Amino acid sequence: MTRRPLPPLPTARPRRASPRAGFRTPGVLVLRHGLSIWNAAARWQGWADIELAPEGMAQARAAAEELATWPRSVRVRMVASDLVRAQQTAEPIMDVLDAGPLRIHAGFRERGVGEWSGKTTEEIEVAWPGMLARWRDGHLSQLPGGEDEDTFRTRITASLRDVCAEAAADNCTIVVISHGGVIRTLERLHHVEPKPVANLGGRWFFLVGGEVRGGSRVNLQRPPSGPGRGAPVGTVL
Repeated sequence: MTRRPLPPLPTARPRRASPRAGFRTPGVLVLRHGLSIWNAAARWQGWADIELAPEGMAQARAAAEELATWPRSVRVRMVASDLVRAQQTAEPIMDVLDAGPLRIHAGFRERGVGEWSGKTTEEIEVAWPGMLARWRDGHLSQLPGGEDEDTFRTRITASLRDVCAEAAADNCTIVVISHGGVIRTLERLHHVEPKPVANLGGRWFFLVGGEVRGGSRVNLQRPPSGPGRGAPVGTVL
């Protein structure tokens, strides 16, 4: 089954919120979790509840220290997906920013990849020849045993709109620790060119005139390198 295509990127992007560094105005910062054990092994995760690798814990602490230096004129709240790698990333950031309690939001969980969870790309190509390319090209709406594309998009867009509306109503910034596949899909759905997302990288989103719009990219770590360090667009790890 061919999945419904994502909206095309406009040749002229709509007006977006101004780039910023700091917690100055109401908005939502969606970040990818730190390096997990399966990221380091280049294994697809999806809904598998995999903990951070030691390097990922260090990334989370370093990101917390960086965020602590940002100027702040609004309150900060912390949200994480219901997967442990997101929660482990959020905890040191929450502590440094005094942004507790941590709220768990299943809507920001990674895309469910079904039978591909735990496998490397090479193992997927052997077991399902050509399927990965068809999925990346938009010719499949669901991976074997995985989450339907429309269900995934509906889940994450509704979740983002809810927290953006909360940030605007309560005059606060909400930092959401989520996943690479979530961030890239949100970017495309909100007319922002999707790019590979490093661990502890992400993007600002704002509610502008009643619409959710993408702001600037944020990278709290050096660009990823080596096996599993950052997935290309269209890949879920």
